[in-house]
Amino acid sequence: MKNVNIVILDSSEEYLAELKAYFDGLDGYTVCGASGNGNVGISLINQYKPDVVVLNLVLSGTDGLGVMDYIKENKLPCAIIVVSNFGDDKIINTAIARGARYYFVKPVSAENVGARVNDILNDRSPSYNATAEVRDKRRAASLDEKISNIFISIGIPPHIKGYQYLREGIKMAIENPSIINSVTKELYPEIGKKFSTTSSKVERAIRHAIEVAWNRGRVDAINAIFGVRVYIGSERPTNSEFIALVADKLILEDLI
Repeated sequence: MKNVNIVILDSSEEYLAELKAYFDGLDGYTVCGASGNGNVGISLINQYKPDVVVLNLVLSGTDGLGVMDYIKENKLPCAIIVVSNFGDDKIINTAIARGARYYFVKPVSAENVGARVNDILNDRSPSYNATAEVRDKRRAASLDEKISNIFISIGIPPHIKGYQYLREGIKMAIENPSIINSVTKELYPEIGKKFSTTSSKVERAIRHAIEVAWNRGRVDAINAIFGVRVYIGSERPTNSEFIALVADKLILEDLI
């Protein structure tokens, strides 16, 4: 893999140092610039043409949205990950519309940011002679991104545990649709095993994630995602119903 260049922009010197130290410690990654100033960030982006920009919306000088506008207007090929202090739906949607591939609400570990950077890099188009292993990795990363985009659209924030558990459950249901008939005996235990937790905690975290989406009152967005008026008002799907709905949507639309 070619060396990956990253620019990090964050107003918190402590968090900036944490991210920089993390990526500096990884083979194949170079932090070619780090700053809390958006104007400096634009200069760094112009100078180094990074593969990925990790930025906070709160920056001195030009703010994070302004930096994103600059990247979009100049058609620069860098991917953007936002790490922000704001969890407001309108702000999240604005950032996604302006090009953010992922949106994290602090606190979020450098390891989680690094995992999403890997998702983005693995989702790049492979050469015509890519190996089956590379294609499989791309497929998995692309599926992760599609599921994450659905979650963001309906209001499930990426920093809660249920977000990861739900995504894993949906991937399992896509690979083996019959597992949806055995969520208690198979799906929850398998997710728990992967994340070193219990089945009951998985179930509660998934339920909480779904409740968060419904409590944000984004039922119209939820129904728009699924193409029909699936749920109205305070009516909510069960865990298994929600997982099945998203899995079926991805299968039927041939998005995997």
